[in-house]
Amino acid sequence: MANFTPSPIHQEPTSTEEIKRLREAAEERRQYYKRRSIYNGIGFVAGMVAIWVIATSVDLPQKPAKLDSSTDKYHDARLNDPLVTVGKERKVVVQKLGEDAEDNTHTVETGTSTVPTFPRLLEFDDVKGGEGEATPELPVTEYQLMGLGIRTVSFLGIQVYVVGMYCATDDIAKLQQTLIRKMDPIATTLVAGEKESLKAKLLDPEVGEEVWNHVLTTAGVRTLFRIVPVRDTDFGHMRDAYVRAVTSQARKNPEEFGDDKFGKSVNELKALFGKGSVPKRKELILARNENGVLAAWFDDGKLGPQRLGEVGDERISRALWLHYLAGKHVASEAARNSIVDGIMEFVERPIGTVAAQVHV
Repeated sequence: MANFTPSPIHQEPTSTEEIKRLREAAEERRQYYKRRSIYNGIGFVAGMVAIWVIATSVDLPQKPAKLDSSTDKYHDARLNDPLVTVGKERKVVVQKLGEDAEDNTHTVETGTSTVPTFPRLLEFDDVKGGEGEATPELPVTEYQLMGLGIRTVSFLGIQVYVVGMYCATDDIAKLQQTLIRKMDPIATTLVAGEKESLKAKLLDPEVGEEVWNHVLTTAGVRTLFRIVPVRDTDFGHMRDAYVRAVTSQARKNPEEFGDDKFGKSVNELKALFGKGSVPKRKELILARNENGVLAAWFDDGKLGPQRLGEVGDERISRALWLHYLAGKHVASEAARNSIVDGIMEFVERPIGTVAAQVHV
């Protein structure tokens, strides 16, 4: 019988060193697969956490809404007449500062479930030491919603707050006239081509700033921004954001904003927003009067609307308004587009009239 000689790969280890080497190789393989299992587990857990964070932080967008209450019985009279003279015919529900929006049927959907609606009309007056209630000497002013949008941050589009711009109803004619005359000094309304040209200018990063600077410094229009967070925040974060917005305008226009008075005004702005939390769904109002004075109000749901203070330098409020209305990087592109669309509804009509419906 022939002798069988095993091949080298079937040979048993012949020395202690070789056995040790094989054991070390086997241990290295075991450690390698162990590390792979750990890394895979970490990656899986991190992915699930990221999905959970996104799912709980970001609301799915809803269908775009219209500034329209055509289904409400209070609104029927307005729909029968497409034009309503400014300052006349007040049959719609008006929401007061600090009032619960759930009781107001004349609202606009915002696109987020946390702060689902904004009022179409808002009653407000900057009464020092008061709560904005009407008095025989000083009736509360009605403001009309021009447009709204959601501010988001990061590439994930995390929602921060809903912001809406309002204009005093009795001042809409001034806004119409200023914008129309900006395009045509003798016109009383804009035709289609002029309307599109104005819209393009308002959306242009540089020209838009020039147009809004003109409006804010010459029109004497009372406007306000209503800001409602969709997540808990604090005044420190809001203060830092607004100071950055104001100083950004100062860097672009050092000749206008470079004096000592402006620096003191920035400090006054910082003082408006001290310490404290700003819970979600609570309302902050930034109001600009006909002289450009900025006033801030906050309603925490406990003490009622409280006046935080004011800044008399009109450049501060103008810089904050430009933060929302003009430039390459506005606080909310959705809000700017909505506001511009709302303005287009006004300028296509004769000065002194407003539309019964304004689309967002």
